[in-house]
Amino acid sequence: MMLSIPPKYAVSQVVGYMKGKSAIHLARVYGERKRGFTGQHFWARGYFVSTVGRDEETIRDYIRNQEKEDHRLEQLNLWR
Repeated sequence: MMLSIPPKYAVSQVVGYMKGKSAIHLARVYGERKRGFTGQHFWARGYFVSTVGRDEETIRDYIRNQEKEDHRLEQLNLWR
């Protein structure tokens, strides 16, 4: 997902709000659950932020490859 955030809003707050609200909504709609979402994960742990003027293709590549990176990090955690 790529979006533009006006400078008057903190990026971390906007991203946290979007991740939280959308994860709860999806869990309720598709998970058929009304409460008890603790410990479930829908979104990747991090996010990528870029300023105006950066190459848009760099951002699109990051989005495309994020699932592979998440899988790689999960595999590394299995060895711990």
